[in-house]
Amino acid sequence: MAVSLKPERSPTKAYVVGAGLAGLSAAVELARAGVKVHLADSAPRAGGRCRSYHDAQLGQTIDNGNHFVFSGNQAVARYLTTIGTAGALHGPDHARFAFHDLATGERWNLAVNDGRLPLWLLDKARRAPGTRLSEYAGLARLALARRDSRSIGDLLQTNGRFWDRVIEPMMLAVLNCPPAQGSAWLAGRFLRDSFLRGGQACRTMVAMPTLDAAFIDPALRWLALRGTTPRFSARLRAIAFAEDRVEALDFGEGLEPVHDAAVVLAVPPWVAGELVPGLVVPDRFCAILNVHFAHAPPVDAPMITALLGTLAQWLVCHPDRISVTISGADDVIDRDRAGLAAQIWDEVSHALGITAPLPRWQVVKEKRATFAATPAQDARRPQAKTRWHNLFLAGDWVQNGLPATIEGALRSGDSAARLAMGENLRYGAGT
Repeated sequence: MAVSLKPERSPTKAYVVGAGLAGLSAAVELARAGVKVHLADSAPRAGGRCRSYHDAQLGQTIDNGNHFVFSGNQAVARYLTTIGTAGALHGPDHARFAFHDLATGERWNLAVNDGRLPLWLLDKARRAPGTRLSEYAGLARLALARRDSRSIGDLLQTNGRFWDRVIEPMMLAVLNCPPAQGSAWLAGRFLRDSFLRGGQACRTMVAMPTLDAAFIDPALRWLALRGTTPRFSARLRAIAFAEDRVEALDFGEGLEPVHDAAVVLAVPPWVAGELVPGLVVPDRFCAILNVHFAHAPPVDAPMITALLGTLAQWLVCHPDRISVTISGADDVIDRDRAGLAAQIWDEVSHALGITAPLPRWQVVKEKRATFAATPAQDARRPQAKTRWHNLFLAGDWVQNGLPATIEGALRSGDSAARLAMGENLRYGAGT
């Protein structure tokens, strides 16, 4: 069956199923165009995997994990500007990435200059110690990688200081899978959207005070002003198809005809795979583990530090707490929570020069945090357009030209909405 290039006419109504970042992005873009949006989610609240909550054990409101964005993320900027929180991201004025190798005691900053011409590479003091200028050509090889079966390990040497101090920590955070196995194409797309655009495009930003305050609650308020009242705890159980279109949705109270409405499915890939006949989706996932400590950081501590030679990988200093993220955490995700907290606090204390007993802590585990960003799994990512002309897919697992990131999730929602309205894509997914 041929896929129609655009809907028969721009819809006046749309159903968005899933109120994570991809679903909210789609809902906002549709509402911007005057489309009546019906938003539903199986959870009792919005946010999906990017959520904030009050943790009784810590006595604080925290994010489930540390979610970074870059200053040059276009979809993030557009979304936050639309919902009125453009100033909610905080980070350094210049791209300086702090590193601390606890095994050797070395500290350094990877300091990227503001302009597009990578002059920082010519300055030994701005590179990782022990790395050679010639090795950084590997970043260009990744940036030029095609979408094929090659992994990062196929293009770069996977040992030595350049790998240990630059490629592995960077790509583990970006791809959330063993970097040597990660897709060279996805790694390159990330680099082209960030480092290759200069330091002002790759400043690492964090939502303040919380993810909900920056990305979720303002979007729900913005949508409410345009007539959208979300349905929570409403799981989509089935989709009724009729030839080339979605005919009805079943949320457990019988079939609800959609008539001429568009449907944006912004649910996890395993859910979409069960609901949509013949849909191929990623089927391998990687974990992320976050540990939060109710202890204020030293006043002179960097906001974000990459730790090497430790279980902890990324140390983030919030005004009232210290948080640690471990990407690609499949090997440790099932370890005892108390043991993890104690070990990581020892590492944090050492890194920050803190002499204090283990404070109140919380461990947050996401076993299926992202799809595994390997070439094989990337090949399983579907396009936003489906063979049903009023059904569109959104999510960081849908092909959007990036790994599973906040930017990718927002792009996918925006793209699904624009396709539903018969418009050209703002962000190309690449091939």
